[in-house]
Amino acid sequence: MKQSAQKTKATTQKFIEILDIIDNVVILASGNACSVIEVQATNFALLSQEEQNVRVLSYSSLLNSLSFPIQILIRSKKIDISSYLRLLDDEVAKSQNQLLKNQIKLYKDFVQELVKVNAVLDKKFYIAISYTGLESGILGSRENFFLSAKAKLATKAESLHAMLRRMNLSAKTLGKEELVKLFHEVYNGDFDHIDKIAQNIKYPFVKRAIM
Repeated sequence: MKQSAQKTKATTQKFIEILDIIDNVVILASGNACSVIEVQATNFALLSQEEQNVRVLSYSSLLNSLSFPIQILIRSKKIDISSYLRLLDDEVAKSQNQLLKNQIKLYKDFVQELVKVNAVLDKKFYIAISYTGLESGILGSRENFFLSAKAKLATKAESLHAMLRRMNLSAKTLGKEELVKLFHEVYNGDFDHIDKIAQNIKYPFVKRAIM
């Protein structure tokens, strides 16, 4: 039974396109590579009408000025607030002020009822930029491919960062550890053993079988 489960897990792993992650470059099984930029969210609804118009025009300008393809990913993740609720319980236990205790309890009840009706979501925004060996005509060793990919992706990333700065959006290119955490959480939904994974990229991104 155990051998069967391991076989299923290994088969599942074959569907993951990631071969390796070096620095901020993801090496893919297809013979391509990519880098990922994380963009900080902004609350569009809170902007003035003029600011909204500027933001829309800036986004349009960004898309029209691109000389290479990009992929935009918006990832919504339900936030577990159980630890926050336990923190409120601790504050109630520590407080010597009965009025403050009552206020904290009321607030905790409010938060619990709120999450029953509306899921608390954490939204992350990413831009993926790709590279193929055909862009430079590089054929040969994997090292040559990586060096070319890293240089080309860095140029594309800097171009995007400049455009995003003009939109007053904060962004960063994800490094190896951040990429490992992102992909591991996407496939598994948690950060178990994340330190081990960041140090040894050969550890499977999928740690349980997909049935």
